[in-house]
Amino acid sequence: MREPWVVGISGASGTPYAAAVVRGLLDAGEPVDLIVSRAARLTLLDETGRPFRDAHWADDLAGWLDRDLADADVRHWPAGDLAAGPSSGSYPARGMVVVPASTAACAGIAIGLSKDLLQRAAEVNLKERRPVAVVPRETPVTRSHLEHLIALHDAGAVVLPASPGFYGAGAAASAQQLVDFVAGKVLDAVGVPHTLFRRWSGQLGAARD
Repeated sequence: MREPWVVGISGASGTPYAAAVVRGLLDAGEPVDLIVSRAARLTLLDETGRPFRDAHWADDLAGWLDRDLADADVRHWPAGDLAAGPSSGSYPARGMVVVPASTAACAGIAIGLSKDLLQRAAEVNLKERRPVAVVPRETPVTRSHLEHLIALHDAGAVVLPASPGFYGAGAAASAQQLVDFVAGKVLDAVGVPHTLFRRWSGQLGAARD
């Protein structure tokens, strides 16, 4: 039985994090169900110059990820489709990652708003006690945002801010290395193996060897 990871991409800045997570899941041979919010499509267009269209999602995704997806197990669900598979707890899924997670998405998931499929799918995975990782990128944060993140933590989600570490590549790390560090931490949080960053070995300066 197919059990995909649901990946929700909301409208916060940080679409490179989403791309790195999706690539990491596919590289690990994991099936992926993708939900891209309306706001995320605007952010993706702004940050990459690439559209994401429901009718051409496969081509648009392949262009964004810069890889051939002919053999990849990827399914796309429109964000407005509240009757989609991931909207139900009976739909088999391994868990969900929301990356990047906007303040609006965090709030909606925390209070069970189910405004769109992304929020509903996250709520479903939380209630089914499946692994859920939420990756907020906004900074600084307000009290209400902190309260929503605490509510997500208490509901069972891993709250994983997009805060890259530098020990994996050193102070001269490229932007992609920093993105991959966060994506790797996301995959660690949901138990998916990867080689996206060099792990701390207990040896100072090892990243520069």
